[in-house]
Amino acid sequence: MNEKNSLNLNSCFGDEENPIELFKIWMSEAEKKEINDPNALSLATSNKNNEPSVRMVLLKGLSKKGFVFYTNLNSPKSNDLINNPKAAMCFHWKSLQRQIRITGNVNRVSDEEADVYFNSRPYESRIGAWASDQSKVMKERKEFLEKIEKFKNKYKNEKELPRPKNWSGWCLSPSAIEFWLGDQFRIHERLKYNKVLNNWKKEILYP
Repeated sequence: MNEKNSLNLNSCFGDEENPIELFKIWMSEAEKKEINDPNALSLATSNKNNEPSVRMVLLKGLSKKGFVFYTNLNSPKSNDLINNPKAAMCFHWKSLQRQIRITGNVNRVSDEEADVYFNSRPYESRIGAWASDQSKVMKERKEFLEKIEKFKNKYKNEKELPRPKNWSGWCLSPSAIEFWLGDQFRIHERLKYNKVLNNWKKEILYP
């Protein structure tokens, strides 16, 4: 009996051998149900002192390599990842009673990939990337707004607005992905994929 037939799974889990394919199916359903930002996820990192930190970011890319998000490279999250290139992600879609947890190693995306995504963003968002010293202290909001105007004047031509060197993307290459499906009386269902020698092994977990 092969592994996928030996597991008694809810039809919502399907019979995918690759969790990336199941993620795509769940994300597609979330895009139809979630009102705002179905691609929002909580990203957990830890610094060089092993102090954890978590925040919400947006998934902006998905490939065989992994899950991609973009940020300022001087931000706390980037500094965490430079010192400890491991992270965890959690997607939660309340309307679907579904959750996906992902853990793995993190690497910078290529400059070419970052350029392509940066140039796809609205002009105002690209200007904001230049103007914001992300997570740094500012005296008043006026300071930030003045910097926005400064860079708008500097880069008036939208097509000639380059990507800041301190802004790029990170890709989490998953080593484990867990799918959670809510049910009544906390009789939830959980399916976990663990990567073993470049292959995925499935197991069901107690709720």
